Amino acid sequence: MAAMEQDPGGVVTLARDLIRCPSVTPDDGCGITALATVLERMGFSVTLLPFGEGAARTPNLFARLGTGQPHLCFAGHTDVVPVGDADWSHDPFGGEIHDGVLFGRGACDMKGGIAAFVAAVRLYLNKFPQPRGSISLLITGDEEGPATNGTVRVLEWMEKQGQIPDFCLVGEPTNPAGMGEVIKIGRRGSLNAHITVNGTQGHVAYPHRADNPVHRLLALLGELTAAPLDTGSEWFEPSSLQVTSIDVGNTATNVIPARAGARLNIRFNDLHTGADLAGWIRTVVARHAPGADVRIVISGESFLTEPHAPVEALRAAVRAVTGHVPRLDTGGGTSDARFISRYCPVAEFGLVGTSMHKADEHVSLADLKQLTAIYTGFLEKVMR
Repeated sequence: MAAMEQDPGGVVTLARDLIRCPSVTPDDGCGITALATVLERMGFSVTLLPFGEGAARTPNLFARLGTGQPHLCFAGHTDVVPVGDADWSHDPFGGEIHDGVLFGRGACDMKGGIAAFVAAVRLYLNKFPQPRGSISLLITGDEEGPATNGTVRVLEWMEKQGQIPDFCLVGEPTNPAGMGEVIKIGRRGSLNAHITVNGTQGHVAYPHRADNPVHRLLALLGELTAAPLDTGSEWFEPSSLQVTSIDVGNTATNVIPARAGARLNIRFNDLHTGADLAGWIRTVVARHAPGADVRIVISGESFLTEPHAPVEALRAAVRAVTGHVPRLDTGGGTSDARFISRYCPVAEFGLVGTSMHKADEHVSLADLKQLTAIYTGFLEKVMR
């Protein structure tokens, strides 16, 4: 009993084991395979789903326990960002514990979250050996990378196999400073645009013999940024257009350049679609610089999960463990939830994210145990 209290459901042990797998995108580093072994021993039916070719081949996993309804899925990723050039006080892949804190790359983003869900399933099954529905995990090794052969491809496979869940919980670190602060029920969409305006090179003393693309680029950027895109909506903050780069590459002071380029990003709410914003950008560019090259990539649309029964069950579980009523939020960057939202309702709740992607990434053992308790309570509320 003491061992169970020290490591409820084996959350600390599994988190350490996963951290010790150096799964820097796109290398699995044993992360997916180690998790598969644990899940098979728990009775899950595990399917390994590598997608892509050669160096781009991505390890993925889908595991399911039971076949009934409701079907609850937990989604996450074992891949991590590189260690970087900053000095670490602890081995980034050592899984070291000091003063009640677990250190290592992926500790909070998001191997700790994966460990907490697996531990919660263990605890839940100890209490309810024959669950009413079924529990699954969608785990990718490509969330921190290009995200082309990960969750997107697994979801396509799941749909063909009739494995789409009724609700999905993503274990991203959603809490800014302390456990129980935030549940994500949506995310803004993201659009990246690269605009290149072509002109005619010439001497600055003879501008009539040249065509300065910089002037036209600045004019179109001025129109794009002149007014706010909106003032926000019920669940979303205002959309934001940010120019991220203006590039000319001109090393001379007396030469009008032949071309000028700019990059921008729009984080947009549910008042827009990526296609509508792309059309608006192209219209503005054409007005100022006909013939300019415009390349647009929409990495995700905005989405919102209405705060109905599963979200309220999660909220109640968080409150029961932490004493806090979490805020329902749609801010921040993107996550794989943007892909899952196309198939089923999805929410996000995980650890405190203050150290993610930083040197000495870490999670307190107390937070790991709290998250395990929250996920266990959520399972009990949804699956009973």
